[in-house]
Amino acid sequence: MNKNINKPHNEELYKAILSLDNLQDCMNFFKDLCTVSELHAMEQRYQVAVCLSKGMIYNDILSETGASSATISRVNRSLQYGAGGYDAVFSKIKGAEEK
Repeated sequence: MNKNINKPHNEELYKAILSLDNLQDCMNFFKDLCTVSELHAMEQRYQVAVCLSKGMIYNDILSETGASSATISRVNRSLQYGAGGYDAVFSKIKGAEEK
């Protein structure tokens, strides 16, 4: 893990994200913050994580997302050994869908 992740100036970004009220505001913020390539990479990684969480195999994920095997492997490592961020999001989304 990057030792700079918990510096105060980095926390400001996450607080800014948490301050957004709706999907459109969030999309607009990320469009301003990131390049098209950066957004595409993050969206692709998230889609890979969704596919992996559903138990899909690498070849099917590659076909569905266009992600490289290296990206799929990297996301899989994050799901298995990461900080639990994907799991927290998946849990919240599942809870919201069940309401």
